[in-house]
Amino acid sequence: MFDTTTPAAPVVPTRGRLRPLGLDEVRITGGFWGDRQAVNGTATLTHIESRLESEGWLPNFDLAAAGTLPAGRRGREFADSEIYKYLEALAWEIGRTDAAADDDLERRFRRVVDRVAAAQESDGYLNTMFGREGQGERWSALQWGHELYCLGHLFQAAVARVRTRPDAGDGLIDIARRAADLVCREFGADGRDAICGHAEVEVGLAELGRALGEQRYVDQAALFVERHGRGSLGEIEWGRSYFQDDVSVRDAEALRGHSVRANYLSSAAVDVAAELSDESLLAALRSQWDRTVERRTYVTGGQGSHHQDEAFGDDWELPPDRAYSETCAGIGSIMFSWRLLLATGEAQYADLIERTLFNVVATSPGDDGRSFFYANTLHQRTPGIPADPDATSPRASSSLRAPWFEVSCCPPNVARTFASLAAYLATADDDGVQVHQYAPSAVRTTLPDGRVVAFDVETGYPADGGIRITLRADAEFTLTLRVPAWAEGATVRVHSGGEVESSEAAPVGSVSVTRAFRAGDIVDLHLPIVARATAPHPMVDAVRGSVVIERGPEVLALESIDLGADVGDAVVVGDPVERDGHVVLPVRHRSTGDTVDTPLIAYHDWARRGPSTMRVWIPTT
Repeated sequence: MFDTTTPAAPVVPTRGRLRPLGLDEVRITGGFWGDRQAVNGTATLTHIESRLESEGWLPNFDLAAAGTLPAGRRGREFADSEIYKYLEALAWEIGRTDAAADDDLERRFRRVVDRVAAAQESDGYLNTMFGREGQGERWSALQWGHELYCLGHLFQAAVARVRTRPDAGDGLIDIARRAADLVCREFGADGRDAICGHAEVEVGLAELGRALGEQRYVDQAALFVERHGRGSLGEIEWGRSYFQDDVSVRDAEALRGHSVRANYLSSAAVDVAAELSDESLLAALRSQWDRTVERRTYVTGGQGSHHQDEAFGDDWELPPDRAYSETCAGIGSIMFSWRLLLATGEAQYADLIERTLFNVVATSPGDDGRSFFYANTLHQRTPGIPADPDATSPRASSSLRAPWFEVSCCPPNVARTFASLAAYLATADDDGVQVHQYAPSAVRTTLPDGRVVAFDVETGYPADGGIRITLRADAEFTLTLRVPAWAEGATVRVHSGGEVESSEAAPVGSVSVTRAFRAGDIVDLHLPIVARATAPHPMVDAVRGSVVIERGPEVLALESIDLGADVGDAVVVGDPVERDGHVVLPVRHRSTGDTVDTPLIAYHDWARRGPSTMRVWIPTT
C-alpha cells in the first residue's frame, strides 16, 4: 500500500536534505508562469491529444487490442511514450486544477487509459511495436527499440496519478504495476543482463517504487544504472558514449553522448543514490554536473551542441549557430538539477533550473500553445519559412515553431513540465521552508512537528525583482529565499508589528529569516534586475570577442526585426541601457558604419513576430 500523504510532486525522495512541496501545497496564482500554465491547460493539452489521434499514435493501441498489428501501425518505435507523457501531463493538470470526477480533463484521461489497458497483454507486456506475429520479438532490439524507454514514461504517468488521485480506480496504476513486475522478472539479477538504448526506465522505476512502496522497483532501477558502461549495446558510429554505455556512471567525468539520454540516466542515478544512501555515487554525479555546467552548457542553460547525434560536444565546444539544445534535454537537465537540489540543498542547482526554465523551456512553445521549437539555436542565420500548421515537420527544420514533428517528444514533455511546475518552486525541512523559484503563488504546508506554514508570494518577476512574501499564519520557522548568483546588491526587509529590519542579501546562494512570524508579517526580497553584459569563457572559441546581454534570469537576443538588417551586420559599441521598459544596445552596422540604439528582446520571445535572423552572442569587434 502506498502513502497517500506524499506530496503531489514528480520527485519525492525518502532521503535527502530537502522535501519537495507538491501541487497540494504550492499553487502558482499568476504572472509569467501562471500565464504559461493557463495556455498549457486550455490549448496545449488539447492540441497534443488531437495530434496523437491524427498521427495514428494513439490508435496504435486500438490496433493492438483488436489483434490486427502490425498492419496499420504508424509512428516511430517510441511513439507509445508520447501517449504516456500526455497522460502524465493530464494527471498533473487534474491535480493542479482540482478537476472534478466528471470534468472534461478527467473524462479524457480515463478514455485514453481504457485504450492503453486494452492493449496490455496478460503478463504485463505493453508495446505496439514488438511482440506480435510480423513484428520483432520482445526485447530483441534493445539498442534502438525503446521498449523499456516507453515503459519508463508509463511509470512516470502512473506516479502522477498516484500522487494526485490515487483512489480514482481508472486502472493506470495497475497497468504500470503489471508492466513493472514484468520488467523485474525479465531484467532482474537472475534475468537478462541488459539495458535500454535510451535511459528512462530507470527514472520511472525509481519513482514508481517510491510511490507504491515497492523497493524491488528501486532495486531494479539501481541494476539498470550499474549496468551502464559495460558496452552491452555494441559499438555505433558515434561511439558507445551515445548510450552512456562507454564507462560506468560512477567513473564518468561529465555528461556525454545523447543529451536527453544522459540527463535521464543521471536523474535516475541520483534517485538511486538517495534511496540507497550511496554517497560515493552522489559525489560522482555532483562532480559530473559541475563540469557539464561549466564546460558543456550554453548560456541559455541549453545542452547538446551536436545535431548529428543530438549530443554533448567536448569541453568548451559550444557553437551558437550549431546549438542543438533540444527542449527535452533542457527538461532532462532540470530533472537532474532538481534531484541534486533535494539531495544537497545547494542553491547552484536551482540557479541552473531557473536559467533553463526561462531560456529553454519557455522558448519552446508558441504564444498559442500549439507550436513548438524542438531545438533551440543561439544564432539563426537565415529567416526560414513558417511551418505549415497542418503538416508534420522534420526535427529542427524551421526557424519558426512548428505544430508537430515526426519525432514529437518535446510538446508532451513541455506539457508535463508546465502542469507540474508548482512542485519545483519550494521545499521544506525540519526548520522551515525554502523558496527556490519566484512566481505569484500560495504556499501552505505543515512541518514534521506540526507547525503550519502559510504565506503568499507576490511578484512581477522576472520583469522586476521585487518579491513580497506575506505570512498568513502565526508560526516560528526559518524562511529561506534563493539569491541568484547574478543578484549583486540584493536586499531583504522584514516588516513586523510596525517595525522594519533590513539587511543585505549577497548572492551567496540564499538568505534566511528565522523568527516567530505573525500573520500579516511581510518579507520583501529585492533582486536588482538590470541589464548586464557577460563575456564568454575564454576557452569557448566559437564566441570569443562577443558578449551576451542578460537581465535577471533572462538571456536577451538581437533580432533582425529590431535591427532593420541581418544580425550578422551588428557590432556592439557600448553598454546596454534600459529605456521605456526596453533594454537598448548601441550597435554599429558593419555595412554602413551607422550606430543605432537597438532594442533587444528576451530570448524566449524570439521568432514570435515572424521569420527573422537572431543572435545571442554579439561581436564587439
